[in-house]
Amino acid sequence: MRVDLNCDMGESFGLYQLGQDEEMMKYISSANIACGFHAGDPHVMRRTVELAKANGVGIGAHPGFPDLMGFGRRYMKCTPEEIRDYVMYQTGALREFAAWTKTELQHCKPHGALFMMAMEDEQIARAILEGLAALSEKMIVFALNGSAVEEVGRQMGMPIAREVYADREHTANGSIVLTRRGPSITDKEGMARRVVRMVTEGRVLTPDGEDAEIKADTICIHGDTPGAIDLIKEIRAAFEQAGIEVTPVRDLLFH
Repeated sequence: MRVDLNCDMGESFGLYQLGQDEEMMKYISSANIACGFHAGDPHVMRRTVELAKANGVGIGAHPGFPDLMGFGRRYMKCTPEEIRDYVMYQTGALREFAAWTKTELQHCKPHGALFMMAMEDEQIARAILEGLAALSEKMIVFALNGSAVEEVGRQMGMPIAREVYADREHTANGSIVLTRRGPSITDKEGMARRVVRMVTEGRVLTPDGEDAEIKADTICIHGDTPGAIDLIKEIRAAFEQAGIEVTPVRDLLFH
């Protein structure tokens, strides 16, 4: 049994440091790298790409709304054309940093409010996917279970990886609750068991006590969540005990 383990990275900006990228990179298989709109800057982008390559981690774009102050978590009203261009601009920039290090982009995971809006709105989902398809028809796109991105992506023939979360609550339909600030990690053993169950049984307990079906191709843990390092170590230990192999999502979907 195999699964991808991803983390949002490269979200420092200028003199402001965010996340624990160097330590987290040791335990993940795919990195979602901020592209300058909600976080990150050209220097951080380059360094994060180099760090991912050095650790054998798959490189992905993490484009968001142009919202540095709100960290891309404020909902914005944009046309589909604007959204398509935002995604192409950011992902294209990261693609060139990857090319400079003689690597390729593996995937794209939209960020924050853009991600959540796309999961529910087919127009926004299609705009994002069209922008990505213009860059590469083989680029894997991360999407929530049962989302508009998953459905439209299948229609367009784009490779889709269904994402679940180690440090967020899931709803009965496979979505998550978007928060401006992630929860503190107080029960890393219980959270790790929950992640193992999502992989091995395809089920997760919702905050309402409902046992929901879910498909886990890739699991996200946020590096800026307090206690993230302890949690990811606990997850890797639980995976080893359960016989779950961590592998980049490209190898999971294409091999």
